[in-house]
Amino acid sequence: MSNALSIAAVTAVIKNLLENGFVNDAIVGSIGDVLVSALPPDKIEVGKDERAQINLFLYQVTQNRNVDWISREFRDRHSRIGDKDKDKDLDKAKNQQQFNNPPLALDLHYLLTAYGPKDFQSEILLGYAMQLLHISPVVKTEVIEAALRNASATATSSVFSQALRGISVSDLAQGIGQIKISSEFLNMEDSSKIWSALQTHYRPSVTYYASMVLIDSPASIKG
Repeated sequence: MSNALSIAAVTAVIKNLLENGFVNDAIVGSIGDVLVSALPPDKIEVGKDERAQINLFLYQVTQNRNVDWISREFRDRHSRIGDKDKDKDLDKAKNQQQFNNPPLALDLHYLLTAYGPKDFQSEILLGYAMQLLHISPVVKTEVIEAALRNASATATSSVFSQALRGISVSDLAQGIGQIKISSEFLNMEDSSKIWSALQTHYRPSVTYYASMVLIDSPASIKG
């Protein structure tokens, strides 16, 4: 396993969730081809080259202080992933070390932005994207694994797909466990600060956070 990929994996899973939702929705389909991306907003084409697009941007990572509430059972299961070929004494030592040094627990904060060159396109796309995330507040392990396998198979030349080579996608999904996606409605002042920092054209957007994402200490990662 390589749960250093957990941050990128969560982004890929949410992106896949949005892509599948747009493909299966007839009203959104009436807009035409909709691109779902995970780029910094300043990399998005606007103006005459603007297209119908939803962009998911990881703009901040914060520590989740609830790590102490992670059950001993989950910590033991999490640390055993990728260590199946180790002898029992080594497993026991690693499990105890991880229990004393809990994993790094993170919340991932995303800016979800809608683009469209025509009237109402951005509003339609943003509304459906928000609906998709609202009806899927918790993404379970099996859905995470399916999304990661899809990302690996459909974009074989992508950086993320290449990063998945040589590791167990199943173990990575098990290590993530599940993803809780929550809306995070910022006031105008905080929203303006984000867009000012991005130094790009403002478009209709909303913020979300994914919780909690775990990264193990080096002692618990398979060498």
